[in-house]
Amino acid sequence: MTQQTQARQTQATGSMRDYWRRNVGYMAVLLAIWAAVSYGCGIVFVEPLNAVTIGGFPLGFWFAQQGSIFVFVVLIFVYYLLMLRLDRKYDVHE
Repeated sequence: MTQQTQARQTQATGSMRDYWRRNVGYMAVLLAIWAAVSYGCGIVFVEPLNAVTIGGFPLGFWFAQQGSIFVFVVLIFVYYLLMLRLDRKYDVHE
């Protein structure tokens, strides 16, 4: 193996490490947001949220039953957009 080939492989390996580090960072932040919304709005802040009603149901109940699912779907879309940009940056897009 030539030095030039070895240097390219080392650079590619470092680049992929950076790619995966960023990918895992995105996942950690987005899952933390989802956990905070699910736990916070559905359990911790339920009393203040129950002062507001949607469709005859208290907002705290709504967040516990539906809100965290909607937030999760939005976060999946955000992750998709972040990964599109990251894939292009590291030239691993399809």
